[in-house]
Amino acid sequence: MADEQKQEEPVTFRDRRKVDPETGEVRPDADATGAADTAAPAGDGEQVAGPADGEDPEVEKLRAEVAERTADLQRVSAEYANYRRRADRDREQTKVDAKVSFANDLLVVLDDFERAAQHGDLTGPFKAAADKVTAVLTKLGLEPFGTEGEPFDPQLHEAVQHEPAEGSGPTVTVLSTVLRRGYRISDRVLRPAMVTVQDRPEVEAEAQAETDAAGGADAGDGEPQNPA
Repeated sequence: MADEQKQEEPVTFRDRRKVDPETGEVRPDADATGAADTAAPAGDGEQVAGPADGEDPEVEKLRAEVAERTADLQRVSAEYANYRRRADRDREQTKVDAKVSFANDLLVVLDDFERAAQHGDLTGPFKAAADKVTAVLTKLGLEPFGTEGEPFDPQLHEAVQHEPAEGSGPTVTVLSTVLRRGYRISDRVLRPAMVTVQDRPEVEAEAQAETDAAGGADAGDGEPQNPA
């Protein structure tokens, strides 16, 4: 019985000729083809490494933490910059307040110097002392204002008398008399100038302003004037 089964088994022949006798073409290497066919199924049971469909959760977490820390740093930097600006502004304001407080206490002294100069009593040692005090206040930034003929400014001048213009036509209000000079430091007005004002024709006021400007330029070429 076993002999019969052996006789019935088909016999397989393999044509190992490298050239096809019918077409004359070179046949592919059977061994290489078999090896490739054999290696292919081996990959079916394993997952080939490749790019992941999504981000690694750890990477996403780290990126979120970096973004949060960056936002915190930007916020802290902005707050610090604002603090520096406020501190600088407050420091400058404190300096101006100190100057204003010091100068305010000496305005009455400057008024005494000015009255003495008007009466011819500002001479000798008294004048030397007045010049020193005036120099200190000028160095602090104290500026007098209020000159006859300049336009009236309600922010700078306190009018105690108003003289209307004679006749008709466009007019401008100017200072006719300065009763007490005003003072300021930078944009801070320590006190307004006490003045009397008069309405004058615009043409006359412009001519007077040009004359005053020319006189001021000539005075600048001479000896320095006492601001008090």
